[in-house]
Amino acid sequence: MSTTLSAELIQHMREWRHDIHQYPELAYQEQRTSEKVAQQLKQLGLAVYTGLGGTGVVGILQGKRTGSRHIALRADMDALPVAEANTFDYKSRHEGKMHACGHDGHTAILLGAATALAIHPDFAGTVYFIFQPAEEGQAGARSMMEDGLFTRFPIQEIYGLHNWPGLGVGKIAIHSAAVMAGTDSFDITFTGNGGHAAMPDTTHDPILMASHLVTAIQSIVARNTRPVDSGVVSVTHFQAGTGAYNVIPEQVQLRGTMRSLNNKQRHLLRQRLQQLVEHIPQAFGGSATLKLSPGYPPTINHAAQAESCRLVANALVGETNVQWNPEPSMGAEDFAYFLQEKPGAYFWLGNGELSKGGCHGHPLHSAYYDFNDDLLGLGAQFWVNLVKHLCL
Repeated sequence: MSTTLSAELIQHMREWRHDIHQYPELAYQEQRTSEKVAQQLKQLGLAVYTGLGGTGVVGILQGKRTGSRHIALRADMDALPVAEANTFDYKSRHEGKMHACGHDGHTAILLGAATALAIHPDFAGTVYFIFQPAEEGQAGARSMMEDGLFTRFPIQEIYGLHNWPGLGVGKIAIHSAAVMAGTDSFDITFTGNGGHAAMPDTTHDPILMASHLVTAIQSIVARNTRPVDSGVVSVTHFQAGTGAYNVIPEQVQLRGTMRSLNNKQRHLLRQRLQQLVEHIPQAFGGSATLKLSPGYPPTINHAAQAESCRLVANALVGETNVQWNPEPSMGAEDFAYFLQEKPGAYFWLGNGELSKGGCHGHPLHSAYYDFNDDLLGLGAQFWVNLVKHLCL
């Protein structure tokens, strides 16, 4: 039996989304948002648990028919430290903070799905609605797991979505394996022997060392990885000297990021960078140290769960509107931690084509971005249909 979302519920979702958008909260500061979420879930009669991972919320709904399936649906709640440039009436009221990635929309979608399923719980099994803090670089998923998400609750499978600018409204993209990249950040410090720029023969120039390394780094992907494998190594920060025209400095600092779509590739990027850092400075009489800071692992779907999402999407929007195995993104997502522990899938919901005009035509993390309200009903309906598909 299908459950179709009412126009009244979709309007409520719109109001929830606009309210959350006006009061964005950064990672682990989502107090108001989590309180709003918990209050709404309690009004639905769900069992509600708060404080997981700091500000995370879990709502539990038991279907009215007997079943042993335990599935989880996840939405992220945090905002970004971005000053909003939009001028609509529900723009951010918190200076320097903004829902520039659509987590306000993800939260409203999951609240809408929880509402629809609570009103018509005609399914067999248990659904866990996970509202997660701190996706934006602070590993809120891992924090919830460390607080017992998978030990306190017998979750068998987990699913997540993200709006996707550049993908048309009404379209859904699903991957059977890699969805998004794993990340590593690096800091490299070069040490030489500084001195007068007019007497370079008396120095071991760390700027020269660092410049050669920046060039050599480009060979890691170009000459050490298979052409069919994806990888990125980018230097994003080069700091040297004091501004004097005639002084060769003692030290130089580089920073950057590496991206990869599987753990084998991730290991290769790390290994080759370490080798280059060790040997290139030595050729110029200096030395360097490398500090690697691991970020999120690759987000890799499980094939069976991705196939379930594909079947539900085909029935909901039509097969021609479902992209199966499009190119993965080299962006990162901490839903990856969940997928390392439990079978599941993560998919993209089209937010609209990118364009120069309109807040829905801007990329994620833009000061002009806004979640497209036309996705609210579609996203919640997908969650409802997925539950009915899995919990027969």
